[in-house]
Amino acid sequence: MTDGLRPERAPQSDRAYVTLVTNADFALGARALVRSIVASGTAADIVVLHTGAVEERDLAPLRVLGARLVATDLLPTSDAFNLAHGRDRLHGAAPFTKGNKPPFHTPLDNFAKLRLWQLDYDRVVFLDADTLMLRNCDRLFDYPEFCAAPNVYESLADFHRMNSGVFTARPNPETFTRMLEDLDQPGAFWRRTDQTFLEHFFPDWHGLPVIYNTLQYVWFNMPALWDWSAIRILHFQYEKPWQDPHPKGAQLAPLIELWKAYAGDGLLPDIAALPGPVVAT
Repeated sequence: MTDGLRPERAPQSDRAYVTLVTNADFALGARALVRSIVASGTAADIVVLHTGAVEERDLAPLRVLGARLVATDLLPTSDAFNLAHGRDRLHGAAPFTKGNKPPFHTPLDNFAKLRLWQLDYDRVVFLDADTLMLRNCDRLFDYPEFCAAPNVYESLADFHRMNSGVFTARPNPETFTRMLEDLDQPGAFWRRTDQTFLEHFFPDWHGLPVIYNTLQYVWFNMPALWDWSAIRILHFQYEKPWQDPHPKGAQLAPLIELWKAYAGDGLLPDIAALPGPVVAT
């Protein structure tokens, strides 16, 4: 295994769904995500990259569900880079104006997801730990590198921007080396961390249908776009469904309840039978 990664066991497939856990909150999110991937019936590995900030008690439920745990170091970035991308500095220079990032959001840690290009797999699909897989997505392994859905949650103007919560990749140590060389240049500032960098590194990124990364704000901003029968991956961008109190709990109540079903141990709902949002006429 390449320096910076320490897996618990060998891979069982040449394909893997991968997520990143950097603290206890995202470990909680990852448990629901891993359960949803298992429920999809995939034969691919499920890999959880985790940093040193995550305790064993928070990782254990992921192992029970069958995830392959891979300890990962943060990237060897410079002090100037780390300072520029610390929470207070980054949010001060590039504040979020559409929603609220929770207090456990650690933007510098986001760059650790680039280590998936070091993994021992031929094909990878990355999913943020605040997503749920509602239907099997194995066809994504046949998509090329690099594919991601547009960052659509407010208007059609969003279609030109990428969201890095779900993307396809081909692990390759040479790609990882080129990424590190390009990432930490003098004066580098990636406004939305890994998302801005990946959009830069893969300027000809292929667009996935939004059903593979449906952002939760679509529920109330663009309800006509919501279709439970089609959505394959739901992404809880901004506020997280386990937050209590939740800043948008009333607006997003049906989605929060859905997440809680996956986060628990009971029966999972019939997604196609769920009621949709109210569409103004």
